[in-house]
Amino acid sequence: MHEACSPIHVNHVRDKLREIVGVSTNWRDHVKAMEERKLLQSFLAQSQKGLPPRRMKDSYIEVLLPLGSQPELREKYLTVQNTIRFGRILEDLDSLGVLICYMHTKIHSAKASPLSIVTALVDKIDMCKTSLSPEQDIKFSGHVSWVGKTSMEVKMQMFQLHGNEFCPVLDATFVMVARDSENQGPAFVNPLILESPEEEELFRQGELNKGRRVAFSSTSLLKMAPSAEERTTIHEMFLSTLDPKTISFQSRVLPPHAVWMEDSKLKSLEICHPQERNIFNRIFGGFLMRKAYELGWATACNFGGSRPFVVAVDDIMFQKPVEVGSLLFLSSQVCFTRDNYIQVRVHSEVASLANKEHMTTNVFHFTFMSEKEVPLVFPRTYGESMLYLDGQRHFNSMSVPANLRKDYLVEP
Repeated sequence: MHEACSPIHVNHVRDKLREIVGVSTNWRDHVKAMEERKLLQSFLAQSQKGLPPRRMKDSYIEVLLPLGSQPELREKYLTVQNTIRFGRILEDLDSLGVLICYMHTKIHSAKASPLSIVTALVDKIDMCKTSLSPEQDIKFSGHVSWVGKTSMEVKMQMFQLHGNEFCPVLDATFVMVARDSENQGPAFVNPLILESPEEEELFRQGELNKGRRVAFSSTSLLKMAPSAEERTTIHEMFLSTLDPKTISFQSRVLPPHAVWMEDSKLKSLEICHPQERNIFNRIFGGFLMRKAYELGWATACNFGGSRPFVVAVDDIMFQKPVEVGSLLFLSSQVCFTRDNYIQVRVHSEVASLANKEHMTTNVFHFTFMSEKEVPLVFPRTYGESMLYLDGQRHFNSMSVPANLRKDYLVEP
């Protein structure tokens, strides 16, 4: 499926996106650029049938992050422990996912793309068990693997050079949506032609992923009561916290080697400056992911008492765009633990300077692995019990729980 193409330098990905959409790097020109984008509405298809089908290889891209051959790039990606900042990798994956979708939906007759393509969901990022060195080149590759009428699933992989070959580091699945020129409503995307059994399997997997998301959403604890097994789990946890001396529902004591969930929280605040904007002058999704990840990492580090390593990122839903100038409130807490694993949930909400009302924009789910066994986390209220069960569900949906290894070094 993969067509040979020379890799794009990582620094040129955002430049290419600006070129495709026809926007300036100058913040002051953004109003003019957005006005000009209104004129592209005539290039939008009235139905999916009006668009030429595309192959998976049409959207295939390789991007090079030459940390080995260009040491000046390392500073941005370096942790104090001489490993790679995973938050920066999230930013690169987000930009690459959007570029891949623009390759799939390219209109040769238009000077700029009439589509506004945005990240709707990070379905899954699974880490392979391998170390990431800040001194070896990294390569990303990816392509569109499934399409609906207005949405596209993108599969991406990341590799790092070991000796003379690139070895897999992570697999990522993002879902992108196409919107019209002014980012006001949905827009149709090109259908996909499947050219081999391998591609048919990828497309089938995309359909299954969509079905799984719908099922996961319909059984959400915000909509439905927990299962009988989950209710038993919560009740047993509750019973184990009752004080045997008082025999009262009110008097609660922590079991040994345990922490109350409410004591595992960390919070942060970001002011969303123009520097962090995307090509549509909203805040770049990769920036939001990096900030949420770094707070999640700090939460896991604070809770476990040793350096945590990311194992999986799961089900990041972008519910609302974040406007430039907003105040971004991030709240992180440990919601489930098992052995060396820490499941962290980061909730993000925004408020404008003019309007004090807070609105949820994202909920992030991160699975970390600690160097040593971590305490159990206990809910005290019914709401916290639901967070615990939600964390358990996300933990159990991890593809393959990674084994704790010393070479597993991916940090903030």
